[in-house]
Amino acid sequence: MKLFFTLAISLVLFLLPTFIKADELDDITHQLDNLKKLFSDVKKATDTNELTLDNLNKQLSQIKVKVGALEGEIVKKEKEVRQGESVLSYQKGLLNERAKSYYKNIAKSTTSLLNLLAGENLSTSLKNFTYQKSLVDEDRKTIIKVVMYVKNLEEKKESLENEQKRLTILKVDIDKQSQFLAGEVTSARKYQGELQQKIATLTAKQQQLIGQRLASLNIPRSAGTSARGCTDDRGVNPGFSPRFAFFTYGAPHRNGLNQYGAFGRAKEEQSEDYILQAYYPSFTLKKDYDQNAQINVDGFGNYSIEEYVKRIYEVPESWGDQGGMAALKAQAVAARTYALNSQQRNGHICTTEACQVFHQEPKTGKWAEAVEATKGWVLMDGGNPAFTQYASTHGGYILNIGKFDGKNGNPGSFAELNERAYDKESPWFYCDWGARGGYSNTAWLKSSEVADMVNVVLLARADSSMGDHLYQTDKGHPYGGEVWNEEKVKQELRSKGISPFSNISDVNVSADFNGGSTTSVNFSGDAGSRSISGGEFKNWFNLRAPANIQIVGPLYNVEKR
Repeated sequence: MKLFFTLAISLVLFLLPTFIKADELDDITHQLDNLKKLFSDVKKATDTNELTLDNLNKQLSQIKVKVGALEGEIVKKEKEVRQGESVLSYQKGLLNERAKSYYKNIAKSTTSLLNLLAGENLSTSLKNFTYQKSLVDEDRKTIIKVVMYVKNLEEKKESLENEQKRLTILKVDIDKQSQFLAGEVTSARKYQGELQQKIATLTAKQQQLIGQRLASLNIPRSAGTSARGCTDDRGVNPGFSPRFAFFTYGAPHRNGLNQYGAFGRAKEEQSEDYILQAYYPSFTLKKDYDQNAQINVDGFGNYSIEEYVKRIYEVPESWGDQGGMAALKAQAVAARTYALNSQQRNGHICTTEACQVFHQEPKTGKWAEAVEATKGWVLMDGGNPAFTQYASTHGGYILNIGKFDGKNGNPGSFAELNERAYDKESPWFYCDWGARGGYSNTAWLKSSEVADMVNVVLLARADSSMGDHLYQTDKGHPYGGEVWNEEKVKQELRSKGISPFSNISDVNVSADFNGGSTTSVNFSGDAGSRSISGGEFKNWFNLRAPANIQIVGPLYNVEKR
């Protein structure tokens, strides 16, 4: 019980307002980790209390059964005592009568005895006298037996009554404990609910901050943007070797229409209808939607849906001259549907990549042709325009339907993925995200830096409380604590009997090429070999990696030079 109250106090302290400092994401991540640990501790304490409560209730049930049985035995014994007392009373009356007769004869003293001896039938007289005496003696013995029997019954009854009293007291005590524990469990469950709500809130905040951090990398949602976003550092020498870089496949959105994927499909002569079906299989295509439906555009007022779509700048118009006309048409349908859905949900639509890129001047040329060719075409979800998400580059996989976005079935390797993916021509298909000055503005990492990443994971596994010190070393602690450098992390590992890495000689990854995610990252170095799950390594990498170097999606590979 002491653990529970300590945890309750800890929870109250934890829920006090917290000032979020420079790197808010890391701060929230730290809070979330602590909260999850607290939740785990509270749950363990509650589970222990519930187990104790269950055992007490079982004991209480057993005692109640035993008390009930004893009460039945007492009633039975009371009945037997009453019967015994009745027999005893009868035996006492019989004895009295026989004793009177016996002692009356004895009282005749010598005269009776002389008469007895002088009688004509001495033998018969002696027999009668002896028989009478024997009856009295037998009655006396019977009375003694009945008395002992009644006494034994009374003692058993008294013993049963005493045991019943003790069990009743114990029953009351256990009942009180059960009620108390039941209250504690209820309170603990309430705390757990509050913790879960807090975890959900922090997780939402964490996702928002992760989005902000990813946005700082200029990750493009639209294929029509001029932003580069990422680079391919494979041909750039940062000035050291060996070197490692982690390359992500595609931008992290991966839902709905893959714009570069649609372009690749169009060049394979797939029609716009077929492309739309591939990316939105659960929606139906309506080709006679009201062309005068109005869209309220933030800052620009109302437009008819067809005039609105002419002003969307989401994909390069040049695709129409490169065999990608079907991709422009599919994008026009997706943009038209997205706007109608937003109008119904929100009553308006914004003009940036947060919604759709809109400019006051209409596009002409191939885009205008695509809009005209598909006027009135809308994807429907039941009776309403669907929520048609889309993004520039999926990296070969469509997350919302869980399938490979390429030719000739699922790939079996990164080489096959690179060859078969429909969006392989995207400049964001295979990127190492982030960079740091001093190393030719690349995302290359030294062998010792990768070793530090592995050591951080090993230390966090050994002691989760150490995670508070495992942020990136080229920045201050996000909320004023101490960040441990590479040597300190090694020292902590050694103190726990774990051999740290100083250098990594080789890294390779294993991937799920059906769903599109890295399943494990395998390291070899001076401390042997280690395998870390893809998600676990990605999380710690994004906390520890220098500058703004990050792994931005679920499927990533490693390059060594």
